[in-house]
Amino acid sequence: MADSSAMLCNHCNCNHHSESCASWLVAEHFSLNNFLAVADMSEGKNQDPGQFNGGGGKVPARSTEKKCSWASYMTNSPTLIVMIGLPARGKTYMSKKLTRYLNWIGVPTKVFNLGAYRREVVRSYKSYEFFRHDNAEAMRIRKQCALIALEDVKLYLTEEGGQIAVFDATNTTRERRDLLLDFAKEYAFKVFFVESECDDPEVIAANIMEVKVSSPDYPERDRENVMDDFLKRIECYKVTYEPLDPDAYDKDHSLIKVINVGQRFLVNKVQDYIQSKIVYYLMNIHVQPRTIYLCRHGESECNLAGRIGGDSGLSVRGKQFAQELRKFIEEQEIVDLKVWTSQLKRTIQTAEALGVAYEQWKILNEIDAGVCEEMTYKEIEEKYPEEFSLRDQDKYLYRYPGGESYQDLVQRLEPVIMELERQGNILVICHQAVMRCLLAYFLDKSAAFNCICVLRTLIQLKEKGEIQIIIVDSFQGPRAGAPIITQPCLHLLTPPVVPGS
Repeated sequence: MADSSAMLCNHCNCNHHSESCASWLVAEHFSLNNFLAVADMSEGKNQDPGQFNGGGGKVPARSTEKKCSWASYMTNSPTLIVMIGLPARGKTYMSKKLTRYLNWIGVPTKVFNLGAYRREVVRSYKSYEFFRHDNAEAMRIRKQCALIALEDVKLYLTEEGGQIAVFDATNTTRERRDLLLDFAKEYAFKVFFVESECDDPEVIAANIMEVKVSSPDYPERDRENVMDDFLKRIECYKVTYEPLDPDAYDKDHSLIKVINVGQRFLVNKVQDYIQSKIVYYLMNIHVQPRTIYLCRHGESECNLAGRIGGDSGLSVRGKQFAQELRKFIEEQEIVDLKVWTSQLKRTIQTAEALGVAYEQWKILNEIDAGVCEEMTYKEIEEKYPEEFSLRDQDKYLYRYPGGESYQDLVQRLEPVIMELERQGNILVICHQAVMRCLLAYFLDKSAAFNCICVLRTLIQLKEKGEIQIIIVDSFQGPRAGAPIITQPCLHLLTPPVVPGS
């Protein structure tokens, strides 16, 4: 690990951490490890609330100041991620997913798709001729679009609070990449190159048919014409394509080459924590078709009593749901389905009813309510009125005394997201707070996204961006104050993929 004295502190802007910084870092480090460090009441390790509040109804005073996420804190200068590669290599797919992930972990990130800028200037696309390297007028327009996009990048990173900008374009020549490096140097932005190389004709053809056919460039064109024109467009780019060369020309640049949709990777000069997170994420995603199912456990005895947390078993209706879930899963005949649960009884008992193998994950346990475990909300309001009020003010950042906040939960769940990105078909049986955080990621929402995930409801996520909500005899009435996912319907998980320029 690098000497901390050599790191620029983003909190006090000094080379050495101040006393306040040190205290802040300790607090943040505790939050990251809170789930493991605090006794797990759900597993029977009951702590005396008096350890936290002296046995009375008050807890020690603590700061309610809003702090950025740990990942956001570790970004000491804005970063420009530069996508590189021929068309139909999955650059936009990776850009969208990477942006979704970085926003979810608390790093403000935005995609700047050059194709969208081009379509604003050139309203009517005619043919691949526009992308010929000897089409001087088109080259002038394309460069001008890039400069306009970079102006927006500058505004986002310098005035709008952004920390990472993803420049989604082909960027296939050294001349273009040098222009981007000069731009970044002028404004003290870091640069990280992400190149997607693919020579598998089946993957390329599939990408063209799945994504490019619906591109705004090809309204009302048949599939055969789209394929022919787009392949010719690719050939136009190949004429001037200069791949990254980490052994010579690009040896001093930070980069990752993703080869044949993740079969191989080449990484060079990773500079910081955020770049390492980017590499980690890109090495875990895949593009194979699969389905993710999310559901809460069956109704528990604590649910019946209106108590939060705890480790009670299933109620009669909870066991009935588990059997209904088994019937549904069997009817689907899902190939190689994996099942994950938390280590709490209610998820384990739900999974046991399925009659299949399952894996228990402690990090899938419900949010730790600390001294409020197994209490009703009315009891919390009466015994800890100040805490009840603080939670209402900011549910995402509020941390239960001796427990967790939603921000802590997001940090705890990050390994689950990585594993989900690597998996095929999978069913995750979890808890309401956990399900909210996972849905925020898949729905491309802020991690503070608040929705009501009712019991006896199965959510089906498709890799291509669809979400199917399946009601399995839902009986729980909705509560006011948050979006409710209850109706069987089909929604887009993320905005439609916009092809690169």
